[in-house]
Amino acid sequence: MNDGSHNASAHDFVVAIDFGGTKIAVATADMTGSMLKQARLDTNASHGAQQVLERTTVTAYALIEQTMAEVGGKSVAVGVATPGVVHDNGVLLSPNIPGWERVSLRETMRTSLHIPTVVVENDVKAAAMAEVLWGALKGADPAVFLSLGTGIAAALVIGGRVVTGAHGASGEIGYNLRSVLDYSGAAHGRAPLEEAIGGRFIGERGSLLLGESLSAADVFAHSDTRARFLVDETLAELATHVANLAILIDPARIAVGGGLMSSGDVILRALAFRLEYAVPFPPEIVPARFLNDASLHGAIALALTGSVHASTLAEKKRN
Repeated sequence: MNDGSHNASAHDFVVAIDFGGTKIAVATADMTGSMLKQARLDTNASHGAQQVLERTTVTAYALIEQTMAEVGGKSVAVGVATPGVVHDNGVLLSPNIPGWERVSLRETMRTSLHIPTVVVENDVKAAAMAEVLWGALKGADPAVFLSLGTGIAAALVIGGRVVTGAHGASGEIGYNLRSVLDYSGAAHGRAPLEEAIGGRFIGERGSLLLGESLSAADVFAHSDTRARFLVDETLAELATHVANLAILIDPARIAVGGGLMSSGDVILRALAFRLEYAVPFPPEIVPARFLNDASLHGAIALALTGSVHASTLAEKKRN
């Protein structure tokens, strides 16, 4: 496929893979980040990690072949976005795919696809990278990307780089304690803030409250006063944590993405209100550019930064 030794061609491209809890997205993109081809498949997570990897590799291989046939060039790097905390020998804190904690994603992709440059990162951090390169966080320093979906997480951007943290777990605000009464946390497999205000929770609590099966989006759109109250209460708590984060790092801008942004106006209004009076220098708060496929665009960003890094190293070797 690619031994890494050819000269760069104008038609070279990168491969992006976004592993989600229910869907996997695979794409090829040119060296400016524009998508060329894409495909989607169901994760079927309950069947385990091995089949996820095998089916994804087959799909990626087919896309690479199609892209080479149509545009020429070679695949020079792979970017992979996944939920969880990425370590060399496994992905931690990603319970949705059984066995993921024992998978070395970087090594597996390198060997399966025969592409030497593989960059793997947490999906929210990857999405933040796309916002830095092409989206709502371009030129903002420091900045925060806030992802509100089934779960919640943030990514901190300082000097144009996403901060990974000592263990790859920076920005995992779902583990924030809600009060001094929280005596169980990460050590007990609990994520107190996420369990209170993540999208899954909003749907569950709304369903109980109104006696019908509701998603978080349904609760946000519901006309019942009880649903409105639940949304207001949830957003007030979220806004408190975001305000504290802003006080800590003094960001220039916060971009908000994730599935809950289908109710973006309500969310941004609640956050702006709290930031305005609580933070000494309130940051600008904006919707993320990539509200759909954020992590896939993030995986493209990872692959492109990886390919630039690889070619810089190769250049140094030659000189």
